[in-house]
Amino acid sequence: MRRWRTLLAIFLAVFLGVMGMGSLQAATLSPGENLVVEGIPPIPLSLVEQVNRYTEFRGARLSSWHPTRREMLISTRFANTAQVHQVKFPLGARKQLTFFPDAPSGASYQPTAGEYFVFSKDVGGSEFDQNYRYDLATGEVTLLTDGKSKNSGGVWSTAGDRIIYTSTRRTGKDNDFYIIDPTNPASNRLLTQLEGGGWYPLDWSPDDRQLLGIEFISANESYLWLFNTETGEKSLLTPKGKESVSYRGAVFSEDGKGMFVVSDRESEFQHLDYFDFTSKTYTHLTHQINWDVEELDLSRDGKLLAFVTNEDGIGVLHILNTATRQEIPLPKLPLGQIFGINWRPNSQELGFTLVSAISTADVYSLDLATNRLERWTESETGGINTANFSQPELVRWKSFDGRTISGFLYRPPARFAGKRPVMIDIHGGPESQFRPSFLGRYNFYLNELGVALLFPNVRGSSGYGKTFLKLDNGYLREDSVKDIGALLDWISTQPALDADRVLVTGGSYGGYMSLAVATTYSDRIRAAIDIVGISNFVSFLERTESYRRDLRRVEYGDERDPKMREFLLKISPLNNAEKIKKPLFVVHGKNDPRVPLNEAEQIVATVRKNHIPVWYLMAKDEGHGFAKKANADFQFYATVMFVKEFLLGDTNPV
Repeated sequence: MRRWRTLLAIFLAVFLGVMGMGSLQAATLSPGENLVVEGIPPIPLSLVEQVNRYTEFRGARLSSWHPTRREMLISTRFANTAQVHQVKFPLGARKQLTFFPDAPSGASYQPTAGEYFVFSKDVGGSEFDQNYRYDLATGEVTLLTDGKSKNSGGVWSTAGDRIIYTSTRRTGKDNDFYIIDPTNPASNRLLTQLEGGGWYPLDWSPDDRQLLGIEFISANESYLWLFNTETGEKSLLTPKGKESVSYRGAVFSEDGKGMFVVSDRESEFQHLDYFDFTSKTYTHLTHQINWDVEELDLSRDGKLLAFVTNEDGIGVLHILNTATRQEIPLPKLPLGQIFGINWRPNSQELGFTLVSAISTADVYSLDLATNRLERWTESETGGINTANFSQPELVRWKSFDGRTISGFLYRPPARFAGKRPVMIDIHGGPESQFRPSFLGRYNFYLNELGVALLFPNVRGSSGYGKTFLKLDNGYLREDSVKDIGALLDWISTQPALDADRVLVTGGSYGGYMSLAVATTYSDRIRAAIDIVGISNFVSFLERTESYRRDLRRVEYGDERDPKMREFLLKISPLNNAEKIKKPLFVVHGKNDPRVPLNEAEQIVATVRKNHIPVWYLMAKDEGHGFAKKANADFQFYATVMFVKEFLLGDTNPV
């Protein structure tokens, strides 16, 4: 026993000596070598231990069904990043196939024999994805693209012998179509030159002679084209009319005589139609649903069409009999988000990913032949019972112009007495929407700190019709900021919420919103967190990657126009930074292609002149958000400290 005590004493002495601390309580966490940390106090290991279980949530997403066997590829994380795994039966072992520092995406089996799959991967969050072939027999990985440009994963031909994908390799900004036989990288060739960064392939015709492609102009305007898969010649399917139309997706019918298409044509919402190529006529298939249809998938035999609607933020699965044009009754599914719908070849079984407020993302399948719902993955939750996690509450308030704005409020457990402090978290996009989902580590703020979480969908958010989507474009940009001002008014009327303790945060466009709120309503918040956010619209538009620059100009305005440039400079947080009087935390990735690192560097340097606390965290191996668990964990630990000090603490800098 004395020997073990001696060894333990030696171990503790060595451990504490390495930490450079006099006690375990005082030991701190060292940042990873790729992290740049400025202004952030040392993070105690005691805090790491306190929050650790909330960092161990995992999720799983369906990637692809095997074409001949009832097994699938999924994406899930067991180390630092999500990787491709194989699952051979429901709740079977997850066999890891890829082992990269960065996460692969879009893994897709070759659709006839399934002897290999194709996936995409970037380096360090750069989003310059390359395509690869993974041979299942050998585990060998073969590069299929040029190794430099930005490439999309593409779509398989019906015969399964070719893929058409996009690449920027010709000009660096235009999404041209390329075609390749993945078994023969030398077969890769340019199919057609295109202008702009908004082009994507959608679906091959049943005879593989034609391709449906989409030209994305903005969230409110896009077009569908037919391409000859041999010559690359294209013809416009959806001419421009009196009103702009947004096409979200389309697939050929099984006989190739028409297509099932999702658009907001003659409607506020994205709906499902059948379009006949010969008569050029549309048949409405979802006229009774006044919500957006957001994704669709047609079974291999063309008899069943699955689609998902976004109904006030909830994902609802529908399946249509294409012969009768009638919906098929489905068993009740858990309430949450449904995405990644994918028919298993030659079956009536639909796979999908489902996530809810009390359940992390997992893979399920629904077999219409038996009406049986099966769970394929059961992801870990750090040993925490998630059944009692807070459920979202839909809330609404009136904004400055009388328009109703909505959001979702998560309340902390009842054991937290008195008015609760509030974190307002604003989504990115801006053409996006907060959807009730699993909050993961955010549950720590609710369950352990007693902070209420409020996720607004300000004007410009998707999901509420195309009129609402356009309400923040161009010169209307600051109206969305006023929606948060109205939300602060609403909070002050709520007996359970503390209007004197509010923190605002957001990522990407939400980062801009956080900065804008900090400049406009600095006297009404305690602190702000800007994650990969825009600080100056002009420098952002001039420096964002060229393949997306024109697409963003449609939303924000063209900085090359003198009048618009003047407006954008006027409203940019960087040029109003002297109004930020409350503590600021800025997080960014060095390799961000969307919102360049300069946006973070300039706001940090400028706000520091205000003599208020400014915390700065930058990761050299990340892009538009932290994807690696070690980096995301450090960001979370630092954010918890920031929340404790500036939202929950007694200090309230003026």
